Amino acid sequence: MKKNKIYIKSYGCQMNVYDSNRIIDLFKNQDYEVAEDPKEADLIVLNTCHIREKAAEKVYSDIGRINKIKKNNQKNNFKLVVAGCVAQAEGKEIKKRAPTVDFVVGPQSYHRLPKMLQNSESIVNDDFTQNEKFKNLLYNSTGGVSEFVSIQEGCDKFCSFCVVPYTRGPEFSRPISEILIEIKKYVKQGVKEIIFLGQNVNAYHGKGVDGKSKDLAYLINKMSEIENLKRIRYMTSHPIDMTNSLIEVHKTNNKLMPFLHLPIQSGSDKVLKEMNRKHNVAFYRKIVDKLRAERSDIALSSDFIVGYPNESDKDFE
Repeated sequence: MKKNKIYIKSYGCQMNVYDSNRIIDLFKNQDYEVAEDPKEADLIVLNTCHIREKAAEKVYSDIGRINKIKKNNQKNNFKLVVAGCVAQAEGKEIKKRAPTVDFVVGPQSYHRLPKMLQNSESIVNDDFTQNEKFKNLLYNSTGGVSEFVSIQEGCDKFCSFCVVPYTRGPEFSRPISEILIEIKKYVKQGVKEIIFLGQNVNAYHGKGVDGKSKDLAYLINKMSEIENLKRIRYMTSHPIDMTNSLIEVHKTNNKLMPFLHLPIQSGSDKVLKEMNRKHNVAFYRKIVDKLRAERSDIALSSDFIVGYPNESDKDFE
């Protein structure tokens, strides 16, 4: 019997790559196989990103290209799904601008996709249901030595340039027991390195087995007890959540790699204040000094937004 085929395209961040892998797991369980070419697919999923304007606009040009495939397709069951953050932010607008889209599903509701397709039950599904989502996902390794694991989603920071609180919802951290099950599955499948993901990964505050809230430092130490797991990384962090316990783990845990991605966004206190970043340059430098004191070989990377509204040449310098 010929299998249905799913083609999925990811835009934007690592979290979208993780989500796309989980969507593939869901449909493999429904007897789909992955298509390398959208022309071969019965189901196309565009897993979208809303952080950059170009990425959001690219979705609409991709929908236009897929419409041509749809017109030439003889299969009655051909479906186009727009998932991810653009779906969350612009669900009804997508249907208005591109009526050929069959389903629109936000990043917290994609676990419902197989049912939605079976029942044609919902066109726009943009609820925030992180807790429900993670309980309904399947976890199969993509076959490499490294695997992303989403441990924290959403954000409560409300930086003035960012849509994450509106597209991913409030901060949510997965319980340690669930993360442990997922990682053990990957390690059994040959994975050697885990990269923890979160919109604010170092704001992690998931429940431990004792029912009490645990931080990222605790989680790293707990997961490093898994014997065949060799390396741990995490991204992306917010400066105000770089706690002393987390900084210390960079020194004491030999499975945690000496690397940190820590966005500062601007080198000007005035601009940082306008961005609602809740830290200044001196605070950021202090964190870097502490990290280097604990782990002299640590590699650091960052993000900068250039040309922020009202940024002067002096601010830029």
